[in-house]
Amino acid sequence: MADSSGQNDQGRLDKQHQRQRDIAEMVIAEGTVRLEEISRRFGVSAMTIRRDLETLEAQSVLRRTRGHATALASSLFESNTFFRQTQSIESKKALAYTAMGFLEPGHTVMLDDSTTGIYLARLLPQRAPLTVVTNFLSVANELLNEPFITLNLLGGQYYSWCNATLGGITVDAIRKLRVDTLIMSASAIIDYTCFHHSQETHLVKRAMFESAAQRILYIDHTKFQRRALIGLAPLSDFDAVIVDSLTPLEHVSRLRDRGTRVLVASSVAHR
Repeated sequence: MADSSGQNDQGRLDKQHQRQRDIAEMVIAEGTVRLEEISRRFGVSAMTIRRDLETLEAQSVLRRTRGHATALASSLFESNTFFRQTQSIESKKALAYTAMGFLEPGHTVMLDDSTTGIYLARLLPQRAPLTVVTNFLSVANELLNEPFITLNLLGGQYYSWCNATLGGITVDAIRKLRVDTLIMSASAIIDYTCFHHSQETHLVKRAMFESAAQRILYIDHTKFQRRALIGLAPLSDFDAVIVDSLTPLEHVSRLRDRGTRVLVASSVAHR
């Protein structure tokens, strides 16, 4: 008879990871939550919750104080990569699949720190050989062992909340490059313009935008509902904008009326 202990261990680990994602979402939504309240809502011991909070604090999602968990400023406006990667997974897969249509073997492609890029990176070997430039360690990790992908990881100061390099060194490195295609996302879409929350993020993405011959933006429907501080570029400045199938038709129509090339990624396109 097969030993089921491994399956049981994996099941417990999956349950733990799901609980940690749910706790992160709860704290980010409410700002500050008492430990006792988290324990009550999830029906587990205070000791278990403390271990979960230790994990989330190490990932820069929140800060633990006396009997409370408080969302960090970075998690409030961008969310930690750990948290973002678990959101809208099917939409991100569809966006990534559609973005593949803009790539050809031999291209040099630049990817930003969007978590949709993780799903795109998993597809890139289908277009190999490619040269990939990124500041996002999560994308780099997906491509480390791909023999026909030439990986260029941008240097600079490492920020754990986005698992990426940002800052002046990163910007200077990008400005020396010219790539065929940039595929990037945005924190929010306001008045049909890309917005980001931090100056560090804005400067890196602006340098990426200026370094690319072809600029592709992929965004899911939630970006039209968010707010951010610093404008990057109107959507009409991109060669194409890819949205998910949950994006309201009014946004698609208005973008097209403004001369923007819009592609709607089917939710089953990646299957």
